[in-house]
Amino acid sequence: MSDFGDSLGPLGYAELGQALSASSREGFTGELRVSGRPGGAFHLRDGLVVAAESPGAPGAMALLLRSGRLTGEQWAELVRQAGDAPWPAAALIAHGHAGAAQLRVICVMALHDAAFAIAAGPVDGWERAAGSEPLAPVAVGEPPTRMMQEVGRKLTALAALPYPVRPDRERPRPAARHAQVTELQQELLGHADGRRTARDLAFRTGRAVYTVTVEVGRMLARGLLECAETPTPIPVRIPPQVRVVSHRKPPPQPPGPPERTGPPVSLPRRTPGASGITEVLTPHKHGASWKGFFRLRNGSAK
Repeated sequence: MSDFGDSLGPLGYAELGQALSASSREGFTGELRVSGRPGGAFHLRDGLVVAAESPGAPGAMALLLRSGRLTGEQWAELVRQAGDAPWPAAALIAHGHAGAAQLRVICVMALHDAAFAIAAGPVDGWERAAGSEPLAPVAVGEPPTRMMQEVGRKLTALAALPYPVRPDRERPRPAARHAQVTELQQELLGHADGRRTARDLAFRTGRAVYTVTVEVGRMLARGLLECAETPTPIPVRIPPQVRVVSHRKPPPQPPGPPERTGPPVSLPRRTPGASGITEVLTPHKHGASWKGFFRLRNGSAK
């Protein structure tokens, strides 16, 4: 149990149990939403827990489909016939896929498994809310104190295994093949690939996360599974004499043209008649002709 206590967040298993007990004493009806990894929610009715849901545990639907009583296509058809009801219990019974007692057992299993998944991971906090109707509630609610005692027993059993396992920590892979393995062990050997945790394997096989976590611990102890050692990072040290490459600084920008301090210089202006050509080309009033112009140009005067 202490091994799991080290992994809990600022608020852990004991505080979560106190919050549920307080809700029970007050006869709370609604949702106790738990934030953490994986977190989840407890649904209470008059202070009794009627359902629990967590993204870290397969729900009642996954457990029902795993039983082989119906296929995914049949389940989708029943949900459609029931008006998209999330848990078509009446249709399941009417079509002979499961009896009322069997559905009650599946709902209780889903409740306890979700409670275990919530308490086994880090818990950061919780809040009460006016929750909606749960997916698959049990007919008779459970006292929170008794439910959390069962969760504590499971955590203690996991910590006492020769190879303690947490649902979201170890990522086992097959180590050796043995002739005598159970059906569950054979199934886990087929899905363990060094990347999936016990929680992932529970979703993959459609089994309770607590059941899979215990079996993974046993298989690790027997040598059926193994966990790859995390490689130790190699520290990189730079010798003092080695120059550290730094980013090049951009070259300085060339200076711009100097600013003009004096008055602006105006462009030269052409004065009409300054060249004298106007007087030359303009005929005199006394009637000189173009012949006189050419005589002046050629230097002859007749």
